[in-house]
Order: sequence, then structure tokens, then C-alpha cells
Amino acid sequence: MLVLWVAVVAIASLVFRELGFARLKKYPLTILVLVACLASLPAAGVVKLAQPYRRRILALFRDERSPRLPATCAIFPANNVWNHSAAGLQADANSADYIRSIGGDLPLHPDFGPASGIPFTLTDGGGTPATVLLGSGAGESDRGPYIIPEDAPLEGSTDSHVLVLNTRQCVLYELFAAAHDAPGRWQAGSAAIFDLTSNRLRPAGWTSADAAGLPILPGLVRYDEVSSGRIAHALRFTARQTRRAYVWPARHYASYSTDRRLPPMGQRFRLRASFDTAAFGAEARLILTALKEYGMILADNGGSWFLSGAPDSRWPGGLAAEFRRVHGTDFEALDSTPLMLHPDSGEARQ
Repeated sequence: MLVLWVAVVAIASLVFRELGFARLKKYPLTILVLVACLASLPAAGVVKLAQPYRRRILALFRDERSPRLPATCAIFPANNVWNHSAAGLQADANSADYIRSIGGDLPLHPDFGPASGIPFTLTDGGGTPATVLLGSGAGESDRGPYIIPEDAPLEGSTDSHVLVLNTRQCVLYELFAAAHDAPGRWQAGSAAIFDLTSNRLRPAGWTSADAAGLPILPGLVRYDEVSSGRIAHALRFTARQTRRAYVWPARHYASYSTDRRLPPMGQRFRLRASFDTAAFGAEARLILTALKEYGMILADNGGSWFLSGAPDSRWPGGLAAEFRRVHGTDFEALDSTPLMLHPDSGEARQ
């Protein structure tokens, strides 16, 4: 686009130089075409560059709210590891190394807001199953059926996640690197289906729409929970560098490094009980309280200490500034082994 615009500028310059403006005034249509070309090409370039951020830009002018999850579909059984308190767990022996590798002086960052985050939607399960064409992760993906609405929101980042909760069957569909290329047809790098009534984990070594082979939706910070006054589950976060390993309940790794100072996928972290949250706003304080009680699970490579959430226009604009007062050294890595009853089950010992 830039090359084309430069070419048009060069041609326009030659025309003006050779003919002069006095002669060109006799040909107003020619002037109009040159001006239109000079103006439209940069405008088209801006539109093209802004396309990946279209949803975020529109969200700035709309009152977009994430849907409230129905009470009829609990996110996994009450005894699932996601729903189990981390308050009684002991620190992992490698906690200090993990904190240093992620960044002890780096702040906690809310990877969500009024116009950012991982969106999700609901379906009553009554639609026609979509055709999902799978890419490189097909061998570790569920075959379906996937009931995905035509207007299912697409995450506005390189991961391009699509999350859909089937409220009739309490089934969660999650796509990675997704694209909606035709009515009733989607493409995805990988895809997974989770029965929310079951504690069954994915096969060992399998990815999902997330690097760790875990579901995404259960770990998101959602405004409907914050407004209710309580988050009663572990949260999802990312780190820039991870190890070529995974620990329960994760099922997959996404690294070539065997450095034992790096955290494995599935590693759980908890905000220290001594961290003072009194000076934080109501929304931030409630999220930090959940990080003390339930902690957060490392689920993907990404920004260090990036806490995942769903976009919602009601998120306060100052949340990121508040979280900059929380640093890596305020957390500790946990040993979740005492909770595990079976390596292939997400059921946690009570």
C-alpha cells in the first residue's frame, strides 16, 4: 500500500512539473482524480491496519458487556481443581526461581478492560453444528460437533480465540487461531470441547485452545462475578518464558527450554496473604482477594504476569494503574500435588 501511494505521488509530481498548474486548471477532472488517489490510498491503508483492532475501536463507542453465565451450568463440579481453594497449599520448592524467571520486579497486568480481553458468548445449543476445519493442531483436537453462532466474537489478538458455552448441554467449545470464512464454517489451528459436568482432563500431552491444554473460560476474570462480590475459582495468567514441562492439571507444554528455573505449564501461584489490599478500589480488591484465596494457573506463553479476563465496558479505566502496585515478588508458587487424586482427573482432594 505504501509503495503504491509513493508511486502515485511520484506520478502526480511529474504531471504537475511537466504541465504546470496553469495548464492543469483546464483539466479539472485530472486534478480531481490525482487528489482522490492521493487521499484514498492512505485512508485505505489506515483501514487495513486498523482491521485487527476493529472490535476494540468499536468497543470504545459501545456499551459492550460480557454475558452472565447461567446458574444452571456450573463451571465444573464443586470439587474440581479450578474451584478448590489454594489457601492451604505450601510453597513450591522452586518458588523463588520461578518468580525471578517471570520477573520479580514486574507488575501484575490486567489483560482485559473495556475494549480488550478474551470474549465469549452463549448458545442454547439449538443451532446447526458448524463445520470446523482444523489446522496444525488437528491431531490433538476434538472432532465435534461444535455449535458456534455465526456472530461468535473473535478475540482481537494473534491468538484469535473463540469461546462458546452451550447452555443446554453445559458444554464449552474453544477454538484457537480461529477465522469465520463462510456461513456455518470456521477454521481453527486447534479446538477443544469440555464437558463442564465432568472432571475429566484432556489426554496427556494434548493441547487445547490454550497452550497448557486447559480450558480458558473457567480462568477468566469476569465482570459479572466481580459485581456479585466474589470470585470463587482460580484465574488464568501467562508468562513470557516457560519450561518444556507441565504439572497437574495442565496437559501440554509450549517451550523448548529444559531450564528448571522456568515454571512449567499448570504451575499455580498465589498472592501472599500478607499483601495489603486496603488501599485498592473495590474491583481491584476483589480480584486480589481471589488471588489470595484461589490463586492463578499458568496457562500460556505471553506477557509476564498478564492476568486474563473478559472484555466489558464496565471495567474501570484505572485498573491497570492499580495493578502496577502488585509485583512478582508479592506472589509465591505453590505445590498442588497434595490436591491430586488421579493425574487424568481434575477432581481435587477435599
